[in-house]
Amino acid sequence: MLDDAEVKKVLVVTAHPDDVDFAAAGTVAAWTRRGVEVVYCVVTDGDAGGFDRLVDHGGMAALRRAEQENAAKAVGVTDVRSLGYPDGVVEATLGLRRDITRVIRQVRPDLVLTQSPDRDYARIAPSHPDHRAVGSAALDAVYPDARNPYAFPELLLEEGLAAWTVREVWLSGGPTADHFVDITDTFEQKVAALRAHESQTGHIEDVAGFLRPWLSANAERAGLPAGRLAEAFQVVDTA
Repeated sequence: MLDDAEVKKVLVVTAHPDDVDFAAAGTVAAWTRRGVEVVYCVVTDGDAGGFDRLVDHGGMAALRRAEQENAAKAVGVTDVRSLGYPDGVVEATLGLRRDITRVIRQVRPDLVLTQSPDRDYARIAPSHPDHRAVGSAALDAVYPDARNPYAFPELLLEEGLAAWTVREVWLSGGPTADHFVDITDTFEQKVAALRAHESQTGHIEDVAGFLRPWLSANAERAGLPAGRLAEAFQVVDTA
């Protein structure tokens, strides 16, 4: 794994607004607290989500973009980019790989955090088809696309985006977590970020209480002391 001092810039690639906040807002807050620059790339605007069907798809998309920007501010992130793909029908196409490759070459991160392409049968919610498609496309964008100057040559020839090698990827929501981040000290920021997604979490009266059981279970798996909270990832060496 990269040492903390080697991680200066992180790109987070997720399918929907709020995905990063459920999976990793505490970790993101810990990064930004120590000066790491974090950029969000959200593939869809989440137009198929939410509980208020009086809001049409277009209205929901605008609402959720705004919610994600507010949630990002709660954990110290100011750069939020949306690719505008339709919610619920994402596939790991060459076009999506190219669009993620473009952002990787623009941001030039040391580490990419994205969603696992693998289904978790023990906990199905993180294995939404959009999540798995985005994770697959993001991994392909990391390797081989972003580092290969002959992949999507228009990115170099027309946009001036030179090849870039991402050294490490963290996957969230998969079945084989092997790395845990203690987020006890940034838990309140995670809660604030999730509360910003009012269209998705407004029906949850106690967001903190909703989160604690599985974050506590992660901490127990990590061998942390009782009362600690943790987020879980699978680390992939891509250098």
